[in-house]
Amino acid sequence: MAEVVPSSVLIADDEEEIAQALGRVLGRKGLTTLLAKGGREALDLIRAAHPDVMLVDFRMPEMDGMELMRKSQELDPELPVILITAFADVRGAVEAIRAGAHDYLSKPFDHREVIRVVLSALHSRRVKPGLKRLPVDIDPLREIFGPSEAIGKVISAIEQVAKLNFSVLIAGETGSGKEVVAQAIHRASSRSTGPFVAIDCGAIPEALLESELFGHERGAFTGADQQKAGKLEAARGGTLFLDEISNMALASQAKLLRVLQERTMQRLGGTKSIEVDIRVLAAGNRDIEDLCGNGTFRGDLYYRLNDFAIRIPPLRQRKADIPFLAKRFMDLTNLELGKFVKGFSKAAIGAMLAYDWPGNVRQLRSVVRRAVLTGEEIVTEEQLAFKKGIAAPLLDNEPAACSQVANEEWDGLPLREILRRNLVDLERKVIAHVLRSAGGNKAKAARLLHVDYKTLHSKVKEYGIQTEGEKLNGQETY
Repeated sequence: MAEVVPSSVLIADDEEEIAQALGRVLGRKGLTTLLAKGGREALDLIRAAHPDVMLVDFRMPEMDGMELMRKSQELDPELPVILITAFADVRGAVEAIRAGAHDYLSKPFDHREVIRVVLSALHSRRVKPGLKRLPVDIDPLREIFGPSEAIGKVISAIEQVAKLNFSVLIAGETGSGKEVVAQAIHRASSRSTGPFVAIDCGAIPEALLESELFGHERGAFTGADQQKAGKLEAARGGTLFLDEISNMALASQAKLLRVLQERTMQRLGGTKSIEVDIRVLAAGNRDIEDLCGNGTFRGDLYYRLNDFAIRIPPLRQRKADIPFLAKRFMDLTNLELGKFVKGFSKAAIGAMLAYDWPGNVRQLRSVVRRAVLTGEEIVTEEQLAFKKGIAAPLLDNEPAACSQVANEEWDGLPLREILRRNLVDLERKVIAHVLRSAGGNKAKAARLLHVDYKTLHSKVKEYGIQTEGEKLNGQETY
C-alpha cells in the first residue's frame, strides 16, 4: 500500500469517550481527526473541512449512521464511510456496505484493525482515476467566498468559461482570492486531471523568474550545475497560473508571449524546442490595461491573456459576505484549536461591517483566527483588534520611530525642503518596519505596502536597510 499522506478523518459518534479514543489511535498515525457529536454537526464539518474518510456510529440520536451516510453522499459522493457498530448491529452494517459504505468496525475495537480499515479507505479514495474532492468545485465557492450577489456573478463567470480553453485574466485586490478562483476554473475544466502549477511573479526576483518559468540546461549560467524543468513544462496538460503578472519584466513578457503564440519553448541555454500544451490563467492587483498605456506591460500579451476577464470585488463592496465568512473562519479555527467559541457579539458584528478590510478576505481570516485564539465564549469588539491585522496601520508598535520629525536644524530651509527630508526619513523607517514584520521577505513587504517588488528592492538598497538575516550572513532574504 502507498505511503499515507497527511489526511483528515471525521469521527461522528455521540459517545465522546469512544470518539476521543479513536482520535488518539489515528492521531498516532499522523492523521488529523475531526470530532462530531451528531449527524448535523458531521454534515457541517463535511461542508467546511472536506474530510478524506468518515467513521460513523451506526446508532445515534436524531440521525442514525445510515441516514448520515446517505446525506454525506449528496455532499461528497466519493467520501468513504466506515460504520461503527456493536456486535448486535453487524447485520445492519453488512446492509450498509451494500448501500455504499466502505467497511465497518465492531466494538470493542482492535486498534490495528481500526488503522487497517481507515488506511484502506484512504487508499481507495486516492487511487480512483480523475478523483476530485467534490464532483464539481463551483458550488463550494459559496462556502469559500460567501452568499452575496456579487460572488454569484463571479461563480457564474467561472461556470461560463471553465470548460473552454480560453485564457482568463483575474483581477482583484491583494487577499481577495484570485488563486482560489484560478483553482476553481482548473478543477471544473477538461484539464482537471492535469497539474495546476502556480507561480507568483511578484515574489521572485527578475533575474530568477525566467529560470523558474522556462527552466535551464546545465551550465546555462553561473550556479546552473544541473538541468532543471521550468513551470511551463511542469504545467503541460494542465493549467499554469501566473499570479501578480504585472510585476513581470518586459523582456520576460516578450518570451512568454512567444510561447503562448507558438506553443513551444526552449530552456535557458538550450536549443531543443519543447512543446507546451497548457492553459494560462493570470492575475494581478493592478489595472493591467493602464500599465499597457504607460508602457510597463505589453499590449499584445495583455490581449493574449485577456480572452475572458473575471473581476473579484473587494470585501468592502460585498459586506453581506462578512458575517458568513467570519463564522466560517471561526468554525475552522475552533476545529484547529479544539476550542468552542460560539459567535460574535452584536458590537463585534457591527464593527466588522463598518470596517473597510483593506487586506480583504485574507485579513478577515487573520483577525478572526486571532480573536478565537484569545476569546472564550463570545468574541467581543475589543478582541477583533483591527489595528493589529495584516493590512491595518503599520506603525502602532513604533510611534516614536515613525511619527517623530527628524531632528535637524531647519533655520534658513524652505518648507518644501524640510518636508522632503522628513518624508524620506519617514519612508525609510516605514519600509524598515514593514520589512522586519515580514521576516525580511521583500516580496511579502512589497505586497503589504502595495508597491512593486522592484520599487521596494531599489528603496531598500538606496536606504541601506538590512534585515537581521542579512546582518548575520550577508545574504539577501527573498
